[in-house]
Amino acid sequence: MAAYTPKNILITGAAGFIASHVANRLVRNYPDYKIVVLDKLDYCSDLKNLLPSKSSPNFKFVKGDIGSADLVNYLLITESIDTIMHFAAQTHVDNSFGNSFEFTKNNIYGTHVLLEACKVTGQIRRFIHVSTDEVYGETDEDAVVGNHEASQLLPTNPYSATKAGAEMLVMAYGRSYGLPVITTRGNNVYGPNQFPEKLIPKFILLAIQGKPLPIHGDGSNVRSYLYCEDVAEAFEVILHKGEVGHVYNIGTKKERRVIDVAKDICRLFSIDAETVIKFVENRPFNDQRYFLDDQKLKILGWSERTAWEDGLRKTIEWYTQNPHWWGDVSGALLPHPRMLVMPGGIEGHGSEDENSAYYEPNKKNLTK
Repeated sequence: MAAYTPKNILITGAAGFIASHVANRLVRNYPDYKIVVLDKLDYCSDLKNLLPSKSSPNFKFVKGDIGSADLVNYLLITESIDTIMHFAAQTHVDNSFGNSFEFTKNNIYGTHVLLEACKVTGQIRRFIHVSTDEVYGETDEDAVVGNHEASQLLPTNPYSATKAGAEMLVMAYGRSYGLPVITTRGNNVYGPNQFPEKLIPKFILLAIQGKPLPIHGDGSNVRSYLYCEDVAEAFEVILHKGEVGHVYNIGTKKERRVIDVAKDICRLFSIDAETVIKFVENRPFNDQRYFLDDQKLKILGWSERTAWEDGLRKTIEWYTQNPHWWGDVSGALLPHPRMLVMPGGIEGHGSEDENSAYYEPNKKNLTK
């Protein structure tokens, strides 16, 4: 099968964690591709994450919400977008228990707006929808074979339910309208620039501050972790080699208990795990294990490169050098954080330079 070559890519949610690594990688590796990124600059995204791309001639930032049909249609047409990589989503499970309607609005409605714009404009050659391993639900503790791409979707929390719902819309638009869709489902990702509501950056920042590391339940929950640059490479491979209509797991067979992640971080900080680890009340529901079959993506030529120890060291070094990257994140470091700001992002979060390629389109010019 011939490799796909895009021209003008729209990346949604690209000031966030994973998408910023993907955007920066594509801007750097493919100067002939135009990369347009759209982000509303919510609490867990920051323009600083895109600094490596800021001065590149093939890069443009647009501040806006995927829920705005006018804006999305305007961008697809004026930027001649032929490829969408859709990362924008609310992703933190803890928040979904307390603010679940926002997850429906962002993850399902936002995806629907994008799909409808693709249908209306009729110019999209690839729509890559970024989902999660959590849509499969909990994997049996004794299972030796992971969930494969055709496994049943059995989400267990509001976050994963909205991601599964978004997937159904993507599949429907692929089947009903012939939209060239590809879906990815990934394990947990860690590395520099991640907002510290997630486990690894939270524990690192707490360790830097000399505070206890709070673990939900007994810490026996098992997760699989991939380093962000390996995941960015996976998206690069899927963009060029992924087959339309297919789903690809981005995963690793290497699993770790939450308690072991905490102990590894303590060891690298040379602190006593026994004294700093604190067990706290569990989530309302906390899946014990997610386990993926990663064979399909390996056949395309991708495999993880970064060993756990190396990735964790790099991540710790970055947070040690950039402890104030996200500003005041004390609310995110709580054992059970809730959404830190009202929906719509933080005005002035990050910095915009009027001489750069960062801009907000003139809303008066948007088509009705």
